[in-house]
Amino acid sequence: MLKLLPYSSLIALLVLINQVTFSQEKELSDELKTAIETPRLARILFYNCENLFDTKDDSLTSDEEFLPDGDRNWSQKRYIEKSNRIAKVITAVGGWKPPELVGLCEIENRSVLNYLTKSTPLYAFNYKIIHKESPDARGIDVALLYQPNQFKPVATKYISINYPFTDHKTRDILYTKGILSNDDTLHVFVNHWPSRYGGQLESEKNRFFVASVLKSVTDSICQSNPNALIVIVGDFNDEPNNQSLLKILEANPQFDSLKNPQLINLSYRLQFEKNQGTYKYQSHWGILDQLIVSGSLLEGREKTFTTMEHAFIYKAPFLMKPDDTYLGEKPFRTFTGFKYNGGYSDHLPVFIDLLEK
Repeated sequence: MLKLLPYSSLIALLVLINQVTFSQEKELSDELKTAIETPRLARILFYNCENLFDTKDDSLTSDEEFLPDGDRNWSQKRYIEKSNRIAKVITAVGGWKPPELVGLCEIENRSVLNYLTKSTPLYAFNYKIIHKESPDARGIDVALLYQPNQFKPVATKYISINYPFTDHKTRDILYTKGILSNDDTLHVFVNHWPSRYGGQLESEKNRFFVASVLKSVTDSICQSNPNALIVIVGDFNDEPNNQSLLKILEANPQFDSLKNPQLINLSYRLQFEKNQGTYKYQSHWGILDQLIVSGSLLEGREKTFTTMEHAFIYKAPFLMKPDDTYLGEKPFRTFTGFKYNGGYSDHLPVFIDLLEK
């Protein structure tokens, strides 16, 4: 792929990779360092970007606080800095080559995706974009970036969420069916489920409903092909042991070799066996950003497979800062309330590697 890049792009790419790789060698845990460097068929990254907004007013959405004269004093300089920070994260997670697939949430529109992929150092990677404006009131969407020589989309659907009990709108679920470089078919879902605004229990029915919609789609895929290769990523605004995931979506904590089809939540192990998290609320580390796969990927019947040990939280030191209030560390976020910190996100990225026999 590198030989096809213009010379200037190649130089920028190599400089960026060397900078990030050198930084990782010094800072990452041994487990993450090994994971980043391990060969793979495809690496799927998911990242909640914490309000990646441009500085332009969209009259159809409530984006006023992210305008230059808004409550957050959002400026072109801050927008550019934020975009470059997101690009750094994506590059760092890739290692010596970019992640083959990147799911994103809390991005405002197609414009910020175009800027991210064409005007930051990511331009050298030639990412393609799958995105559609969703009906979310704030205007935040989900999206999928992909490397066209490693993943070829053949079908895309934006699954609308139409609650039977309210007119409130939320983000679509992005579904893409594509062909991997080894000719296996992969089904990818990118999610950003309704928030806990108003309280976890009070808002729970919203996530229950979204879980039921996703479950019906994955059931339909598995009815057509019980061995379908499915990867579900997203910010679910619930943790792996919450009812929306365990009971409604039936994303199980363990793989059952006697049951097919099934969904397995690889993030359950990360939270409850390895005591890791992607999001810190006061002193509690939880995992809202999760990686869920079909059992067929763990069975290894197809050329493409993964294991329980190939799901990771990318907790790099540059994404963290001291937590003076609750001790330890916390994500280095862009804002705390309306105070600008200039960080990356209030969430940590997660990624899963697909392997090949």
